[in-house]
Amino acid sequence: MLRSLWTAATGMIAQQYQIDTISNNLSNVNTFGFKKNRVDFEDLIYQQQVLAGTPATAVSEIPTGVYVGAGTRVAATQKLFEMGSLQNTGNKFDMAVNSEVGFFKILMPDGSFAYTRDGSFKIDARQQIVTSNGYLLEPPITLPPNAINNSFSVTENGEVTVKIGDDIRPTRIGQIDLYRFVNPAGLQAIGKNLFKETVASGPEIQGTPGLEGMGGILQSFLEMSNVKLVEEMVNMIVAQRAYESNSKSIVTSDSMLNTAISMKR
Repeated sequence: MLRSLWTAATGMIAQQYQIDTISNNLSNVNTFGFKKNRVDFEDLIYQQQVLAGTPATAVSEIPTGVYVGAGTRVAATQKLFEMGSLQNTGNKFDMAVNSEVGFFKILMPDGSFAYTRDGSFKIDARQQIVTSNGYLLEPPITLPPNAINNSFSVTENGEVTVKIGDDIRPTRIGQIDLYRFVNPAGLQAIGKNLFKETVASGPEIQGTPGLEGMGGILQSFLEMSNVKLVEEMVNMIVAQRAYESNSKSIVTSDSMLNTAISMKR
C-alpha cells in the first residue's frame, strides 16, 4: 500500500479540524468577550531510510540522509487573548477591562469559581450583580433596597458607589477586583463565556483594577469578540485548498496503485 494514502489522509483530517475551529470563531464574531481559537499543527514521525552522518568512506560521511514523513496532526488549540474592540453601550451595568490583563471572577452554582471577559452584567430580583445566566459576580455586589439604580457607578479602580434615597452623596457599596493568570492560554473554556482555572494556567492572581499590572474597568462599555472576519475567511480558503490538495494526493496514489495492478493483465 502506498504510504502517501495514509499521509494525505492525516492532512485531510487536520484541515477538517481547522475548518471546525474557524467555524466556531466565525459563529462567535458577536459574542461579548470571546477569544478566538488557533490550531497548531505538527509533523508526524519520520521513517529513516539512510541516517545522516553514516560513514560513506574512510574520510567522509553522508551529509543529509534519507527521511520520509508520515503526515501531520493537530498539536494544540490555543485561545488568543488579544483584546477585542470596545463598544459604548450606555448601560451602567456593562463593564469592560481596558487591557488584555484581567478577568472578572464569577461564582458558579456548585460553589466553584469561573472567570470571564464578558462584562454584560445585570441585576436580579435581589438587587445582586449577576451574569446573563444568573451567576453572581465575585466579590458579590448587592444594591441597597432604596438605591437609585441609575446612579450606579464603577470607577476605573473598581470602586462601586450608588446614591441611596434622598442622599445626594454616593455611598460606597463594594469593590470589584480583577484576576489574572501566568498562562491564560491554559484556562479551560467551559462555554457561557466562562473559563476555569487549570494546572496549566496557574493559580489566580488577584489585583485591584488599574494597579499591579491589571487593566482598569470602563463602565458602560463592552469588549467585543477579537475575531477578525477577513482573517478567518482567508484562513478558511487556505484550509479548503489544503484539503483539496490532500484529496488529490489520494486520487493520484489510487491511480498509481491501479496502474501497478493493471500491469499483470
